Amino acid sequence: MRTMGTTTKKPVTIDDYIAAAAPAAQPALRRIRREVRTAVPDATESIAYQMPALRRPKVFFYFAAFKKHIGIFPPVKGSATLQKRLARYRGPKGNLQFPLDEPMPYPLIVQVAKALAREHAG
Repeated sequence: MRTMGTTTKKPVTIDDYIAAAAPAAQPALRRIRREVRTAVPDATESIAYQMPALRRPKVFFYFAAFKKHIGIFPPVKGSATLQKRLARYRGPKGNLQFPLDEPMPYPLIVQVAKALAREHAG
């Protein structure tokens, strides 16, 4: 987040969050937002824990920019095939970390979003 004097401005919308993110991360954040909204059209947007979040009605998908990666939360269970494809992106707590210096695997991120939407339905 951008700092203003001695206070940090907290994002109110996903647009605010993306605007305050590092310029290198903004295109990936915009595309993840667009792709997941297309894949799960009944999801609504919010900010939760100061991160972009999608809900139906509970939050099922968070995404955030970090210095060297885009993080996706919470950990996804999904099929064994999906787990194998995600193995290289797993962080220490099972959350996903997609490096900013590599091509972003958008179709895989969409699969994760769909799986999380199913896991956290209702």
